[in-house]
Amino acid sequence: MILIEGTSKIAFEEGTLSELELTIYQKKQNSPIEYRYDSVYTLLFELYMRKQIAESAKELSKAGVYFADFKKTLCNPMYWHLTNHGRFQLNSGFAPQDAIRDIFTNGSSYAFECSMAVVVVLYKALLESIDPRQFDILFADLLLFDWHSNSKLHLIDRTYNEEAVIGDVLYFENPDFVHSVPWWKGENVILMENDLFYGHGHGLGITSGEQVIKVLNKNRLLGSTKSAFLTDRYVHPDFSYFAEFQHRLREKPIIAKVGDWIYVRKGWIINKTC
Repeated sequence: MILIEGTSKIAFEEGTLSELELTIYQKKQNSPIEYRYDSVYTLLFELYMRKQIAESAKELSKAGVYFADFKKTLCNPMYWHLTNHGRFQLNSGFAPQDAIRDIFTNGSSYAFECSMAVVVVLYKALLESIDPRQFDILFADLLLFDWHSNSKLHLIDRTYNEEAVIGDVLYFENPDFVHSVPWWKGENVILMENDLFYGHGHGLGITSGEQVIKVLNKNRLLGSTKSAFLTDRYVHPDFSYFAEFQHRLREKPIIAKVGDWIYVRKGWIINKTC
């Protein structure tokens, strides 16, 4: 259940939310778990950014980026310094937003594994959701690695994957992977529309959970009967934190509170010359 200012009675005028945003909203609104927001604007930002996460995952899946483990990671040396640990450190003098966009427009110059792919998607979604100038300030010393090492994404840990919605990051674990090929240990994925997942590793792209498990199960210890599985843990950025950096030119909704009900309709776009 979604609660804003103590009420769950929220009505969106038709066309206010995109189809994808409405799908996310309805799942959270129909949940037995309470999801509290300090304002309609924070909720709308989350819905918008989750849509951008899905869009960025689709873009990365078509960008031509290669899969590689940390030892064979590649990046465009114009924007990034490749560290000894397979991390991408932003080169001095370059804007973080330009370096992130380069991964999507010059994908064949890059190779990385699934956890870094998730991080790249999240940064691209943030770039599309907040003021680009704020993005450059927040991530001036940008370092790309796995999502465990990117505290600036302000990731929130959750459990019980039945509650996951589009834009959440989940993990398929392969308990009996062959230790000499550690990249078969599991797969970091992003939940997409229609219960599909985006996974960069092993040529998965956008596919079903069943297919992810099938691919991982083909790469287990000989004779293993332990199947790969979707773990309960999932993470997502702290949307309420990043909502403070929304682009000032984004469309402002018209909000009215009547009794216990909050009514929301599409508003206007602030003049770019203001």
